[in-house]
Amino acid sequence: MRIQLLMTGNELMSGDTVDSNSALISRRLGELDLQVVRRVTVGDDTGLLQDELRTMAAVSDCVVVNGGLGPTVDDLTAEILAAVAGVPLEEHPEALAHLEQWCAQRNYSLNAANRKQAMLPAGCRVIPNPVGSAVGFELSVGHCRVLCTPGVPSELRLMLDWIVAELRQALPGPPEVSIQRLQTYGLGESSAQQQIADAVPQWPEEVELGFRAGAPQMEVKLTVRRQQDLPARQRCRDQLDAIFGDHIIGEGDSELAAEVLALLAERGQTLATAESCTGGLIASMLTRVPGSSRAFHAGFVTYANAIKHSVLGVSESVLAEQGAVSEAVVREMALGAMARGGADYAVAVSGVAGPDGGSDEKPVGTVWIAWGSRENLHAHCFCWPIPRTLFQTMVAAGALDLIRRQLLDLPLMSQSMSRVLVDA
Repeated sequence: MRIQLLMTGNELMSGDTVDSNSALISRRLGELDLQVVRRVTVGDDTGLLQDELRTMAAVSDCVVVNGGLGPTVDDLTAEILAAVAGVPLEEHPEALAHLEQWCAQRNYSLNAANRKQAMLPAGCRVIPNPVGSAVGFELSVGHCRVLCTPGVPSELRLMLDWIVAELRQALPGPPEVSIQRLQTYGLGESSAQQQIADAVPQWPEEVELGFRAGAPQMEVKLTVRRQQDLPARQRCRDQLDAIFGDHIIGEGDSELAAEVLALLAERGQTLATAESCTGGLIASMLTRVPGSSRAFHAGFVTYANAIKHSVLGVSESVLAEQGAVSEAVVREMALGAMARGGADYAVAVSGVAGPDGGSDEKPVGTVWIAWGSRENLHAHCFCWPIPRTLFQTMVAAGALDLIRRQLLDLPLMSQSMSRVLVDA
């Protein structure tokens, strides 16, 4: 099946929005062993979009159009597809019913701008949108199926379940491709590849090895295209367990925060956070996980020294003598978070996120992290001299990995964190 992607929107062309949707679509199609052969991004230009869609439809079995389904004048996808297919736009009763229900659930009045989202190419089939106001839609142009999807990533992610199921039915037989995704923390692509090459110089050809780098996690992907190769993949997985060990967080979409919460819930224990330089990011990562209230009790963002003292009980004299970025302060922050949050464990962070505020003694990127229980509380100083937002991400993830390791009785820290230790 020859598949192309048409990504739309001026915001993609200007760089105001980073295109993550094409990667998401390609990954989901990969579950069926379907490859995207071409991807084009076009701004909100009626003529250019029509020309590109005609070109794609003439040589493709399927085109996925992403973006342009909203209520504003620059949302052009329905109009473009109708023109290319040679059909009029008409109000689609299923799309209108969806809009009415969506508005009623939010106590909104259905206005003319919203109602535009129900004007679809005649004869098209609706693609359900479980969360957004705009449905997707499908229409054939000659022999090519054109599938139109929203640009909002959270909506696209859910709608791809329907699209993948539909395309699976169009295949001549069930796909044999099987993909196993491992989530890791504390590994980089080059170091991971080198470790694998050293340990397994004759990697089996039938098992495709792939990496997807990210912050803070890295994904390692094992793909086979024949069911008979599953035993070979399992042997590779066993080898990766031996090579990477406790750097592997889990499979699929596992995340550090979810793993920490699951470990705590299994034990009937709870966690509190005390944050300065990360500004609540650790608590945010935890509370994004459904059901987090079973194990997460409280999060304290204590940025100013006066708040560290009044909210968490950090000693004023310690703050004055050792400064906010110090072992003594983060230990007191963690103990205060456990006491005031009624929790069994805590993580606490205080650092210099930059770009200003560093010193010779505590340069930008310095952070103290405390983690553990009242009886077994650890603290270490690290240094990540990286941009502020990335620094906050890595500190938050590092703190979660440290508490994960303690809960699993693993070595205190990963190899990567050991390399950023600061003698203190």
